[in-house]
Amino acid sequence: MAVTTSEQSASGATGQGGHSAPARSGRRSASPLRRQQAIAAWVLALPFMALFLAFTAGPVLASLGMSFTDITRADVRSPFAVTFVGLENFTYLLGDELFQKVMVNTGLYVLLGVPLTMAMALAVAVGLNRITWLRSLFRVGYYLPVITSIVAVAVVWKFLLRSEGGLVNTALGAVGLPQPQWLDNPSLALPSLVLMAAWRNMGTLVVIFLAGLQTIPSEVNEAASMDGAGSWTKFRFITLPLMRPTLLFGAVITGIGYLQFFEEAFVMTKGGPLDATRSVTFYTYDQFEYGNYGVAAAASYLLFLAVVVLTFVQFKIFAEKEER
Repeated sequence: MAVTTSEQSASGATGQGGHSAPARSGRRSASPLRRQQAIAAWVLALPFMALFLAFTAGPVLASLGMSFTDITRADVRSPFAVTFVGLENFTYLLGDELFQKVMVNTGLYVLLGVPLTMAMALAVAVGLNRITWLRSLFRVGYYLPVITSIVAVAVVWKFLLRSEGGLVNTALGAVGLPQPQWLDNPSLALPSLVLMAAWRNMGTLVVIFLAGLQTIPSEVNEAASMDGAGSWTKFRFITLPLMRPTLLFGAVITGIGYLQFFEEAFVMTKGGPLDATRSVTFYTYDQFEYGNYGVAAAASYLLFLAVVVLTFVQFKIFAEKEER
C-alpha cells in the first residue's frame, strides 16, 4: 500500500510536472515576443520622446536653471560663465513696484474675467439646451470667435472701443449718452479688455457646458416639475449641483487663461494707460525683450506658482461644496 501510495504521489507529481513544464516553456517562449514588443514600442515612441526632451522638457529645465542666475543677453555666447545668484531674482521681483502692480492687474483679470466668462457661457448653454431648432448653427456661431485669430479680434475691438470714431462711442453719442474713453482711462481699460476676452472665450465653455447639461437625466427635472419646482429652483438645486464637475473644469481652464492674459493688452493698449492693463505675462515678455533672461525666467515661475495655487483653491472650493 505504501508503495502504491508513493507511486501515486510520484505519478501525481509527474503529472503536475507534466502540466507545469509546458507552462514554463510557454512563458519562456513568450518572453522574447514581449521583448520584441517592448523594443518596437520604444522605437515608435523615440521620435516623440526626442522632440519632447528637445523642445519641452529641455527648455523648461533650462529656464528653471536660468531663474537662479544673472544671465542676460550679453551672456548668450557664454552661458556657462554666468553667476549663480540663488533667490535674488525672485526677491527682486517681489520688491519691484511695477511687478507688484502687474500682479494686482493679473488678479483683477482673474477675479473679473472668470465669473463673467462662466456666467455668460452658462446662460448661453442653458438657452441652447432648451431649443432644438438651429442649435448646431448657434453653437458654431458662438464658437467662431475662439478659432478666430486673437490679433484680428483685438484689432476689431480696438476700433470699436477707441475714443474718437469708435463704433461704440458713435452709437452712444447718437442717443445723447456720454462717450467714455474705454481704452484711455486707467479705470475703464482693464474692464474693457476683460469684457472683450469674455466675449471671445465663452465659446469654449458654451460647448463644454452644453455637453454637461445634456448629461443631466430629463427624469430628474420632470420629477421636480411635478413637485411644483420652478425654473430657477430646478436650475439652482438640480442643474448646478449636477454640473459641478463640468463647472470645475471650466473654472480651471478659464482661470489659467486669464493668468496668462497677454495678447489682448499687447494689441489694444500696449499695457497702458499707466500700466493699468499690463499683466505678469506682459512683464515677463518685456524683461525677456530687455535681455534680462534670469528675471524673466523667475517671473514665469512665479506665474506657474500662481497657476498651481489658483487650481488648488478652485478644487478645494468645489470639493467642499460636494462634501456639503
